[in-house]
Parts: sequence; C-alpha cells; structure tokens
Amino acid sequence: MPLLASADVNRVEAPVTAKAYMMCAFAAFGGIFFGYDSGYINGVLGMDFIIHKYTGKPFSDRGNADVWTLPSWQKSLIVSILSAGTFFGALIAGDLADWFGRRTTIIAGCVVFVIGVILQTASETYGLLVAGRLVAGFGVGFVSAIIILYMSEIAPKKVRGAIVSGYQFCITIGLLLASCVDYGTQNRTDTGSYRIPIALQMLWALILATGLFLLPESPRYFVRKGEMEKARHVLARLRDQPYESEFVQVELAEIIANHEYELLLRPQGGYIKSWTDCFSGSLWNPASNLRRTILGTSLQMMQQWTGINFVFYFGTTFFQALGTISNPFLISLITTLVNVLSTPISFWTIERFGRRPLMIWGAAGMFVCEFIVAIIGVTDGHNPQAVKAMISFICIYIFFFASTWGPGAWVCIGEQFPLSIRSRGVALSTASNWLWNCIIAVITPYMVGTDKGNLGPKVFFIWGSLCVLCFLYAYFLIPETKGLSLEQVDRMLEETTPRTSAKWKPTTTYAAEMGMTEKGELKAEIVQDVERRASVTGSVGRKGHSSAEPKGDTVV
Repeated sequence: MPLLASADVNRVEAPVTAKAYMMCAFAAFGGIFFGYDSGYINGVLGMDFIIHKYTGKPFSDRGNADVWTLPSWQKSLIVSILSAGTFFGALIAGDLADWFGRRTTIIAGCVVFVIGVILQTASETYGLLVAGRLVAGFGVGFVSAIIILYMSEIAPKKVRGAIVSGYQFCITIGLLLASCVDYGTQNRTDTGSYRIPIALQMLWALILATGLFLLPESPRYFVRKGEMEKARHVLARLRDQPYESEFVQVELAEIIANHEYELLLRPQGGYIKSWTDCFSGSLWNPASNLRRTILGTSLQMMQQWTGINFVFYFGTTFFQALGTISNPFLISLITTLVNVLSTPISFWTIERFGRRPLMIWGAAGMFVCEFIVAIIGVTDGHNPQAVKAMISFICIYIFFFASTWGPGAWVCIGEQFPLSIRSRGVALSTASNWLWNCIIAVITPYMVGTDKGNLGPKVFFIWGSLCVLCFLYAYFLIPETKGLSLEQVDRMLEETTPRTSAKWKPTTTYAAEMGMTEKGELKAEIVQDVERRASVTGSVGRKGHSSAEPKGDTVV
C-alpha cells in the first residue's frame, strides 16, 4: 500500500468495514432508554387501574372522559420529574466522561438507571413512583449525554451521520416496544398493569452495560489524556486495521494535531476554567466556543419545541379527550409505528443530502401538518371523519420529525464541539434537551387538561408556530457538516458561515500544518512530547498550564 501524504485530506480515515459498523451501531442501543420511558409513561397514565388507584374514583366512571383521568398536576409531575433528574444527570456526566472515560460513564448510568427502575417497580404509592423516576432520570442523563459523544468520536466520518441517527432510531424502537407492552397490559386490574412495563426497562440497561464492556474506549479520550499507545490500539480496533496501518497513523496524527491547535488557542486550566471555556469567544464568530455552545443548547431546545413529545407523552390521554376514538391505546401504537418506520429514511438522506437541508425542510413539513391539525380541530373536531383526518396529519407530522429533526439534532450536537470542550458541550446540549423536555411535560397537561386550559386540538397552533421558528433557525444558523471529520468541522467553522458551509471543502489538515507527520508516519518525538506533558499535568495541556482533572483508569 502506498504511503499516505499527510496533507491528503480525503484519505484521513480507513475504509468502513462491517466490524466498524457493528461496533458503532451497538452504542446507539442507548436510545432505547429514552424512547421506552417516553412510551411507557404515556400508556400508564391512561390505564384504568392507575386512574382508580391514584384518584379513588370507581370503575363505573370509566365512560366519562372528563372525569376518568388523572388530575393535571399528577400527570405533570409524574412525567416531568424524570426530565428534571435527567437534566442534572447530563451536566454531571460531562465531568465524569472526561475524568473516567466515555464508556465507563455510560455503564455507570446504566447502574443508576436500574436502581431507579427497581424503586418504580416496587412502588405502591404515588410518592415512590415519582422518587424512582427522579433517580432513573439521573441514569438516563448519563447515557443520553455521553452516548452521542461516544458514537460521534468512534464513528467513521463517512457514516457518522447515519450511525448517530441510529440513536434516534433506537428511541423510536423503545417507543414502539413500550406501546406494545402497554397495549398488552392496559386491561389488567392489578399492579401488573404498570409494573410489567416499568420492570422491563431493566433489560435494556443490562444489555447496554454488558455490551459496552466489550467495546473500546474513545481514542479521542485517550488523546486528551496523553495516552497515545492506548489511542492507537483502540483506533486500530475501531477501524478494523492493523496496529501499524498508515490509516491509523494519519488519523491519529490529525486528532492529536487538532487538539494541540485548540490548546494553543485556549490553554487548559483548572476545573472552573474547563467549564468557562465553553462560553469563551465572540458571539459573532461561528467557530467560537460560545457560539458552538449556544448552537448546541438552542438546537436541542428547538427539537423539543416541535411538540413531538406532546404526542408521545400525552397522546393516549389526548386521544381519549377527543371522545370519538374507541381505542386510544391502538392509535398511540400506530403513531409510534409510524415513528419507527420513518426514522431509517434518515440513515440514507442525512449522508446523501446533508444535515442542513433535512432540518430546513423537515421544519417546513411539520408546521404545515400541525396547522392543518389545529384548523380541522377547531372547525369540526367532534366529527369522527374529521378526527380521522387529524390523526392522519399527526402521523404525517411524525414522519417529518422522525426523518429529519429527530436524528438530525443529535447528529449536529455530536459534531459541533472541539475536543477540548466536547464532553461538556454535548452534556450542556443534552441537558438543554431535557430541561425543555421537563418544561413541556410540566405545562402541557395544564394547556390541554379538561380541568385546566382545555385547549384540545388548538394546542397544535402553538406547536406549528414554534416549528416556523425552527424553520428560520435551521436556515440561518445550522452549518453543513456532511462528510467531514470532527477535526475538519473545526476548520470549516473557522472559514465559512452556516449558509455557505455546504460549499466548503477541506484543503489541508492540522497534522500537516503543524508538521506532525513525516511520510505518512506520526513523528515519534511528537508522541513522546504529548505523553510527557500529559503525565505532568494530568491531561494534554500546554507547558505551564496544569489541569485539576484526575487521570482515567479505563481498561481497553
């Protein structure tokens, strides 16, 4: 095989193999956590036994949709408390991922999640169910924040968008599984009606934790720690190449050079500085850390503003309130099935057309469908044929979300941040998702509850208007990152704007500019210098700038 020139920007990574696909795709299994929880709580809140247990109302009231429902405040707290725990869990996970490793943090999240599920399963009272969901939320926060970071750092650039989209696909699978389980237990008149759906969640945690013991740590984590040999070994394993492969040499050189370049601009300091770095730079510079942090957090906010979790959190009770649907559980099952079948489309489109077009046209499709649902609902909402039309357009709206904004938002936040702040940047973005998830879960029952705002279908005017903002946001602020390595994304943001980013092409590499390769080989003295400084500072940093972060002990 001919030697690779260090400036050959199109051959930085090895060809994608089946092994590389499988290792990266398995990590996406973490999406099951988020999806299954959203789906199971949607059904449980509408179960006759739960309504009877928590309200004390007799089963003879079941025919009255205005009476046979949980109070808005109970639905709000039960649903939102997990998101509150997840918000704080995601923030904590950013630190843990840098201290102990991406993989170790995800496994720890699985353990915390299982503890929360045990509490929920054992619950006989409203209070213990809420406490269990709070604990489980911390575990989901660990997993949801770091799984995106982990997948983005290990996936080959040619298929990174498709691989990370697999996370959203697993969310939809979780939603579907939860709907199926709820559908099967809805008519039980004992605690099994809710304990079976809740307890099943432990299986997903055990599968993910066991599988991650067999997967390697992120090579970029080891570069950040200055452990070059470990980085080289895991990169060879991830790319399914020999340890001495020139593909491995050149890709590792580019990772190191990019990180060194970042440290030249912003030397590492103590713990507080590692967080304040996320907000450094100018608001008007697309490549500044501040701009990237705002982009990541606001992007996740916008994803929640699409209103999709209204359907998956409260869809069953919303369909019940329409009064003309005989089996709202079946309708919820259909909507989750549409979600599952639509998401795989993004595996191809996100690499074929790019991130930016999907986000722009996805928002347009969503706001059109939502306005149609709202208009039908306020003009003829109690006509059975009109209700069928509303459900049809809700399904089309779900199709647009599942094939665009659902996976696209997760892909974009995994690609936006430089290595020096990547774990904290992704954690902040994920925390934003859960913060707005929590806010929507708190306020929505009061907006549509028959005992409160009673907006009914008119709530889709709100979601449609917010999707108009998503459309404008995508057009003006989201850059195109298709086909670029994480290191090339850094350079693209320095040299172009979001609206012109699709035309940008790489012309050189950080490794070439910094003289870190020679005839395709990573210079030994460069490796020795990085390792020496890491052993002194506790992480890769410029001479004279110590770091308070402890060294990780992750075993490959």
